[in-house]
Amino acid sequence: MKYPLELMLPRLEQAGIKVDETALARLDRYAELLVEWNEKINLTAITEPEEIVIKHFLDCALLLHYVDIPEKANVIDVGTGAGFPGMVLKILRPDINLTLLDGLGKRLTFLQTVLKELSLTASTVHLRAEEAGRKTEYREKYDLVTARAVARLNTLYEYCLPLCKKGGVFCSMKGPSAKEEINEAKRVSALLGGGEASLFEETLTGEEERAFVVLKKISQTPPKYPRISAKISKQPLI
Repeated sequence: MKYPLELMLPRLEQAGIKVDETALARLDRYAELLVEWNEKINLTAITEPEEIVIKHFLDCALLLHYVDIPEKANVIDVGTGAGFPGMVLKILRPDINLTLLDGLGKRLTFLQTVLKELSLTASTVHLRAEEAGRKTEYREKYDLVTARAVARLNTLYEYCLPLCKKGGVFCSMKGPSAKEEINEAKRVSALLGGGEASLFEETLTGEEERAFVVLKKISQTPPKYPRISAKISKQPLI
């Protein structure tokens, strides 16, 4: 392995997350491709080997500790960017049916290359989240909806909850502001069919504070949501 993946293994073992040799080889190649492609298109500001392992791979893998993903679950990663957390979840859980959603085609071209190199299958969808949320083939079709570093929760709920099926789960990966954002967005969650959010906090090596915001979809999202992007960003629901 070219990347120090062993750095994250004790924490993953402690969390009960299994990583076999195939997954390690795939993560190693994924890291290589990430750095190679990052020279051509802007994928990540994190390029040091140890930081990729901890701040990208470990961070995303820990989602499996806080969310119970059913076997062969339908999962969509909204605003997936360079594939976080969706691609990491697929590497560790190849059984999931993954959709990688992003509004920038170049990122999806990168992810298609990664999938081919790693002999994995996933759908790549070139749409904005609010566009996907209004299409019948994506609306309320997913057991798990994920998003990492996309927007504040009061707007992120409107982007993501329409994609989550009733009884499914939405998980947002956040930083230190998560508790404040949860309180700010309580009414928005209820309006869009979401339940009460649970907050799980993590500290990566050093003082890297991370948080997982997890909530269950308890009722259908009203048909008028999501609104168009301009309204979501300029007039967040309250």
